[in-house]
Amino acid sequence: MITCSRRIQFCAGHRVHGHEGKCRHLHGHNYVAWFTAESESLDSIGRVVDFSVLKQSLGGWVDQNWDHGFIVWSEDSEALAAMKTMNTQKVFELPTNPTAENMAEYLLRVVGPEQLSGTGVRLVRVRIDETENCSAEALL
Repeated sequence: MITCSRRIQFCAGHRVHGHEGKCRHLHGHNYVAWFTAESESLDSIGRVVDFSVLKQSLGGWVDQNWDHGFIVWSEDSEALAAMKTMNTQKVFELPTNPTAENMAEYLLRVVGPEQLSGTGVRLVRVRIDETENCSAEALL
């Protein structure tokens, strides 16, 4: 298999419900997501997929749903209540606690298949850099 990767930057807030330290509070990060796609064969000009396809499909989804918003666990009633007091706040309800690991997993298993459907490529790896020093990745 041959792969290609695209880097997407976004800013978002979250909190890690149940965290033992300061990450239990609402806060934000300048995230970097690395999306790696694979294909059985290269296209007629020698690519897995044009990088712009990854930018538009996956980066477009991130921009629309996560960038400059809050990613909140759908069962975190306290955080959701806080967000609802600010009617103009962009909120994405994640079905799991929004750790970097769970965010990477969601992008890999839910967003990737939806956004890349019909392209002939599949997402096989997502790495989320929460900070310059901390990252998590999900692999197929």
